Amino acid sequence: MRLLLLLLLVLIGIWLWRSNREAKAAQKQEKPLSARPPLDMVGCTFCSVHVAVVDAVQGRKGPYCCADHRQRAEP
Repeated sequence: MRLLLLLLLVLIGIWLWRSNREAKAAQKQEKPLSARPPLDMVGCTFCSVHVAVVDAVQGRKGPYCCADHRQRAEP
């Protein structure tokens, strides 16, 4: 009888531990990520690679992905 009671207590303890662990994992997944607005993208005039407007290098003929492409396109 003691063995049965001990087994029952151990099973209840394992069940409580697992349910608590799963609840904490669910709470971590439910936290929303900081929502940032999407960045505006532009295509490089030289190679057509899209880059964010804030990272683009502006030239006379339009935006470029890097200074090297601007120098090649605008001698």
